[in-house]
Amino acid sequence: MSVLIAIPARYASHRYPGKPLVPLKGVSGEGRTLIRRSWEAAMAVEDVDRVVIATDDARIRAEAESFGAEVVMTSESCSNGTERCAEAHANLGGGYDIVVNLQGDAPLTPAWFVSDLLDGLQADSQAQIATPVLRCDGRALSALKGDRAEGRVGGTTAVFDSGNRALYFSKEVVPFTATVYAPEVETPVFHHVGVYAYRAEALSAYPTWPHGPLEALEGLEQLRFLENGRHVLCVEVEARGRQFWELNNPQDVPRLEAMMAEMGIE
Repeated sequence: MSVLIAIPARYASHRYPGKPLVPLKGVSGEGRTLIRRSWEAAMAVEDVDRVVIATDDARIRAEAESFGAEVVMTSESCSNGTERCAEAHANLGGGYDIVVNLQGDAPLTPAWFVSDLLDGLQADSQAQIATPVLRCDGRALSALKGDRAEGRVGGTTAVFDSGNRALYFSKEVVPFTATVYAPEVETPVFHHVGVYAYRAEALSAYPTWPHGPLEALEGLEQLRFLENGRHVLCVEVEARGRQFWELNNPQDVPRLEAMMAEMGIE
């Protein structure tokens, strides 16, 4: 399979305007922008034919080109990262079997998460999109619940059937559990990792589908696939000692920096 990784990035985020250009300090104290760290995560994935940053903003383009990234300019009308990836793929002339959307706010995404998605699509010919899910331990679940208690929209959770076919994604913590778990104990809640691997035909069809009520309510682009009856494969991935979090709000910056320091990331 030929594989393109596209990193969608926009400046005008509703929750955190300008976040692709926010610097994140690693263990050495060096600050690198969020978009650079996300690009570095994409470049670490093996067996990928091309990595591009897809944006509509000249400031992001300038920053990306300063560290050597290839940039594909897309329109301001893209309503989410999936639409931006579809447009970037089209602007490149198409031709890739799989397009991976490694979102520009997920710099801690391990390379094997993406590799596992590609393996999942190869193994399940019916799946049109694959996305990783990470079982929460007590610490991660507490962080998700803490965000909601403080009124912040943080990570997304996923529920899926016995064949790993997605049933629903939510910014609420689902399924409900009243149990209090110790920090290192596994829980029944799965954190949805914001990475997607699309078959090219499904990605090209996506922008033609109407926005459904669930996508509008939750603000989750992947729900458009479910609302149009498409098979979304949830691939359970292993942390292998790595911590994972996305940069959704300004409060996530110190959280991410603490994780990078703990993991020894420069």
